[in-house]
Amino acid sequence: MADASVTTAVTVTPPGASIRATRWRGGIRLYTHHEVYWWIEIGIVLIFDLIYESVRNLNQSGAQHAYDNALRVIGWQKAIGIYHEETMQRWALQYEWLIVAANYFYSSVYVFATVFALVFLYRRVPDDYPLWRNTLLIGTLLGLVGFALFPLMPPRLLDTVTGHPAYGYVDTLVRYRTFWSFDSEAMKSISNQYAAMPSLHCGWALWGCAVFLPRVHSWWAKTLAVLYPVVTILVVVVTANHYLLDAVGGAFIFLVGYLIARAITRAGRVHHPRRAAALAAKAGEVASAEPGS
Repeated sequence: MADASVTTAVTVTPPGASIRATRWRGGIRLYTHHEVYWWIEIGIVLIFDLIYESVRNLNQSGAQHAYDNALRVIGWQKAIGIYHEETMQRWALQYEWLIVAANYFYSSVYVFATVFALVFLYRRVPDDYPLWRNTLLIGTLLGLVGFALFPLMPPRLLDTVTGHPAYGYVDTLVRYRTFWSFDSEAMKSISNQYAAMPSLHCGWALWGCAVFLPRVHSWWAKTLAVLYPVVTILVVVVTANHYLLDAVGGAFIFLVGYLIARAITRAGRVHHPRRAAALAAKAGEVASAEPGS
């Protein structure tokens, strides 16, 4: 007869925790028992980036169409009293160091911050990783739709159509020293010059804020999380790469992307609150029944 005192060990993972043992090396098993592998995730990001760059640059709309849309955006902003881009840039141009810093911020921070956020989620809160990875991918794809449906000339290019300084914007990436510029022939050949609406720089920054703000604890980290989208919006304006409404567009597509991701993402998420509470209670009961508890 089996000894009734023998206790069978049962491993139950509490909500929010992750089991590290997976079928293959280099993976994490989520609370919902889905498995996520860092090497697969890198492949997804690289393939997605290749598709994004290819599709984004297939849509090279004519300058006149993009210019007409720019006039519409300027008209909308004037109607609601937020057309201040030229004034903001004129003030920033008084400080060359500020413009140079803005150039480098614009060209690099969004890449490093987005990659860091993905790594942070994967390592620190892996159960949240699938939802926010999907939000990023869906929001970015919606940005491609925006580029196709509403090609928009950025402020820095407006005077190339008029043939004279009618608007007064300065292409800071051309005038001030930086490692690269959209005005170079190489960049013109690979980059869609009229992909200003929505601003993915601003969308990615708001996504990054949403990732970090509730998951970091120190005051300085929370401050950086909040400042990231604020500074990004200022940077895209003073460098004349976007209008303020482009930032609104970026926020909108990532909000929609989040809602879609919540609807389709199952990995790492317990959708029914009663089931989550029951699992948590069961985990507590098993833990209390284990020897030595």
